Amino acid sequence: KRVEANDPVALRQMGCIHSVEGDSKKALKYLTKAAGLGDADGHHCLSTMYLNGEGVKKDMKKGAYHAEEAAIKGHPTARFNLGCIEWNNGTIERNIGMIERAAKHFIISANLGHGEAMKMVKTCYSKGLVSKEDFAKTLRAHQAVLDAARSSQREAAAEAKRLGLSFSHMHSMPS
Repeated sequence: KRVEANDPVALRQMGCIHSVEGDSKKALKYLTKAAGLGDADGHHCLSTMYLNGEGVKKDMKKGAYHAEEAAIKGHPTARFNLGCIEWNNGTIERNIGMIERAAKHFIISANLGHGEAMKMVKTCYSKGLVSKEDFAKTLRAHQAVLDAARSSQREAAAEAKRLGLSFSHMHSMPS
């Protein structure tokens, strides 16, 4: 029903199902429709497909376009991927402007809580591409996002997992 109603989340999920099942043509159809309706994850999935040539002809331009669309909508991994594209192209072409843009993408992604982006910000700082002030500001913002995502239930579950305890036999309480 939700797919028929053009719900972008349902369309993206249908695209993912078809992708996992190996039906790239249907996956592309549903993901394109979801992205067209503004779904950031749909754009990110399309970006990944095009950048890696998964079920479609590899197309860096289309991949970057969809990564940019997803990043504009606040997708941290898409923003990180844009940074990687800029970083790789800047390194190959020896273009400092591209490398500086990559650093900006990494900062934005790290500010959204992306761990690998934070590592790249550290690399950029060590190479003199990010100021000490910007590095510290990004580190604080990154930590704030991680702190906000924490909860006592998540911490208890992580501790139980660390101790090897399993709660799979328990059922959820009625609300």
